[in-house]
Amino acid sequence: MNATLRRKLARRKRHIQKRLDKSKLPDCSKPILTASNIHYELSERSRGIAYGGIGAIVLLVSKLRLANKINNRLALLKIHLPYHESDHVLNLAYNALCDGTCLQDIELRRNDEVFLDALGAQRIPDPTTAGDFCRRFTPESVQTLLDIFNEVRIDAWSGQPAEFFSQARIDLDGTLVPTQGECKGGMNIAYNGTWGYHPLVVSLANTAEVLSVLNRPGNRPSHEGAAAEVDRALRVCFAGGFRSVLLRGDTDFTQTKHLDRWDADARVQFIFGIDARANLHILADDLPAEAWQALKRPPQYQVKTQERRRPANVKEPIVVEREFKNLRLVSEDVAELDYMPTACRKSYRLIVVRKNLAVKKGTQLLFDDYRYLFYLTNDRTTPAAEIVFQANDRCNQENLHAQLKHGVCALQAPVDTLVSNWAYMVMTALAWNLKAWLALQLPEPPGRWAERHRLEKRSILTMEFKTFVNGFLRLPCQIIRTGRTLVYRLLSWNSWQPVFFRVLNVLRC
Repeated sequence: MNATLRRKLARRKRHIQKRLDKSKLPDCSKPILTASNIHYELSERSRGIAYGGIGAIVLLVSKLRLANKINNRLALLKIHLPYHESDHVLNLAYNALCDGTCLQDIELRRNDEVFLDALGAQRIPDPTTAGDFCRRFTPESVQTLLDIFNEVRIDAWSGQPAEFFSQARIDLDGTLVPTQGECKGGMNIAYNGTWGYHPLVVSLANTAEVLSVLNRPGNRPSHEGAAAEVDRALRVCFAGGFRSVLLRGDTDFTQTKHLDRWDADARVQFIFGIDARANLHILADDLPAEAWQALKRPPQYQVKTQERRRPANVKEPIVVEREFKNLRLVSEDVAELDYMPTACRKSYRLIVVRKNLAVKKGTQLLFDDYRYLFYLTNDRTTPAAEIVFQANDRCNQENLHAQLKHGVCALQAPVDTLVSNWAYMVMTALAWNLKAWLALQLPEPPGRWAERHRLEKRSILTMEFKTFVNGFLRLPCQIIRTGRTLVYRLLSWNSWQPVFFRVLNVLRC
């Protein structure tokens, strides 16, 4: 970032800090919001867009050669009049990055002349054409598109510090995508009565990237097709330079038929939940008392100033007053033993968590109870408590599902068949991956600001999609053509712009 740009950013920051200074309040005898006598005019020459950050995404796509790789390997169109395959794929991703929540929102961008100029495009596909492109996919072509994204992903990982590649944590889980339509091909009814699809999402916990999405009918079990997707993820992570991989999943993903094969590779570790069946319950009951140790969970965060007073529990008095059955956690214990699943030829480490419960009715204690949770792992060295904490960290993938459903709006079913909706999910989820790849471009040079830069990078990787759009995409911007240069002139300031310009310096190199 040059000195002129740094000076402009500092001046804008001072201006807003001055306006927000509580010690210099204006006349408080009247309301703060006093705008009146407002007139609107239509500009003759100056033109701008609300999503000026899209230029940085275009630079990222260019640096990673994403469009070229899509056009070279994905052949779905016989002729290009005028769109290529990359135009369609990126059109869906850019729609999500610009707050588009459905195919129809593409029409807003398509009729925005300044937005088209910002992309260097005469036109972009309309919603109907975008839907037709989704219908051209076959299962093999969707897999090809996933392979292309994984090839680009390896390029995005390059240049990361050595500790980044110490271990890849791969999470697996399924989630329901409901639909109100009656003519959606491949839809079915799920265990809870929901009609729709049941896609499998494979993600990299290190960067929250979506490694793979596999669409399935709503009635299919969570683990169906998971082993093949795990193998694909392992190949990508090892090709990208990771030295080891940790696989994590809940009780539906134990995959006992494949555990011996994965364990044969010394680089692969796994932690899977396993159902509390009767035989495991008996084994846990037979453990001696000295095998159990108290499980003490670390605090979720450290208080930087002083701990706030806990608010009054509104729910608990109502439960006591109406004498509802009330289960309260008293303590937790952890133990371990060897266990060989039926489909395996070797035993693995079984971690058992015992939750000690108090069952109350009103203020009266009825009896003490306990529940067991089981985790199967081939990690023989990590303490049992740490294994439990690592398994619990997988629950963060639920937040990823929420972002893919309600932030990126990728886990939807706007088209008419299982495969076409699968293609839509994969292409729209690219918007979420572009967020992660943009963050990975941020350099971490040594020096006095190294820790600050590292935290900024981590903040973007863990940032909600809406926050990312507000900070890096929704930048009011004037588009100016000067010779062969396309100038994006930002018209407002926000606190993320110093980071934004740092990543731009990398993308333009």
